[in-house]
Amino acid sequence: MVKYKVTLLKNECIMCGACAAICPDFFEMDEDNVSHLKNSIQNGDKWELIINTENEKAEIQEAVDACPVDIIKIEEEN
Repeated sequence: MVKYKVTLLKNECIMCGACAAICPDFFEMDEDNVSHLKNSIQNGDKWELIINTENEKAEIQEAVDACPVDIIKIEEEN
């Protein structure tokens, strides 16, 4: 099974809310109105989440495409 790692550079968020509006299953705006990747863990300056399905990847890809500052990434996890 292919796994994917989603990363969010929270410190670079410009608070536009596009990710949370497009993909509320995975993103929300926190108390500081900054994007938060739900159920993720912090790893340095990144927040990371492992996903397991192509459907989840497709849903998150919409948020990746909508982010005006390209701070959300999806990569295959080995």
